[in-house]
Amino acid sequence: MIATTVFPGASPSSYAYRSVTGRDLISIQDFSSDELACALELAAAMKARPADFRGILSGKQIVLFFEKPSLRTRLTFEAGINSLGGASFFVDQTQSRLGARESLSDVAHNLERWIDGIVLRTFAHEAVTTMAQHAAIPVINALSDMEHPCQAMADMLTLQQHFGDLRGVRLAYVGDGNNVANSLMLAATSLGASISIGTPRGYEPDAAITEAARELAAVSGASVNVVNDPIEAVAGADAVYTDVWASMGQEDEAANRSKIFAPFQVNQKLFSYAAKHAVFMHCLPAHRGDEVATAVIDSPRSVVFEQAENRLHVQKSILVLLLEGGIHRFPPRSANA
Repeated sequence: MIATTVFPGASPSSYAYRSVTGRDLISIQDFSSDELACALELAAAMKARPADFRGILSGKQIVLFFEKPSLRTRLTFEAGINSLGGASFFVDQTQSRLGARESLSDVAHNLERWIDGIVLRTFAHEAVTTMAQHAAIPVINALSDMEHPCQAMADMLTLQQHFGDLRGVRLAYVGDGNNVANSLMLAATSLGASISIGTPRGYEPDAAITEAARELAAVSGASVNVVNDPIEAVAGADAVYTDVWASMGQEDEAANRSKIFAPFQVNQKLFSYAAKHAVFMHCLPAHRGDEVATAVIDSPRSVVFEQAENRLHVQKSILVLLLEGGIHRFPPRSANA
């Protein structure tokens, strides 16, 4: 089921989506289906030929404000910015929330005069939307309590590398209907992949986002199914995805959630209901023995580290599209590339 070429016949002009220049990426919905496909195509090219893109963000400066701890998000953004020739500045907000010392609007108006882009990893989604409302430079949502668009885009790139065209691919997400589930629904249906969400009653994804995903599915030919039975969600799926049962900020709910979500653990028995070629996915960090059994996450069918790697390439693509308006300086492909 591995696709030998993710984007057959791609040309430099495919990446020139200048209409996204200066825009924000707060939600997957901020990119149209074509723009999302373009971003993934560019990410795949960056992954295949990283040297071709060195220096493309030369002179650009991006600040990262993080209210939550991070391994993958921080390092992939910083490494990506550096590899593209830009400069990054990390501001640790884990001890005080954005907006506590001065208003977010004042912060935004300062930042827009100094730098070229803002990356936020926050608790409240409102912090991202408020920053975007007041800053005249691109704002990227690196995680909020409502969405995790960069993660979902990396997941779609991972699925493309395994299955090629996503139309007809079936993704199952099992666990908490959280920010990751929200963005996965939007990204999958935008690109034509169907998604089933299996979650305990009362823990379903955001209702408005679910409806938006169903509207996207009606256009792309995909489907969205939200159920309370993990077996029903996983049955026949091409990929099975899970996330932690208690996200950062929900630590006081962990013990109770552990009991509620226990039937939704992705173990070998549950995974066996998926297609025989199915892959296992997780955004990490994983709690082995809770939402996923060690035998599943460490199996040859696990692609969790491919997902983590693809965070780098997708975020590089997002930065270039928002800050540079496409690859209008894309170098010619060599004859033996």
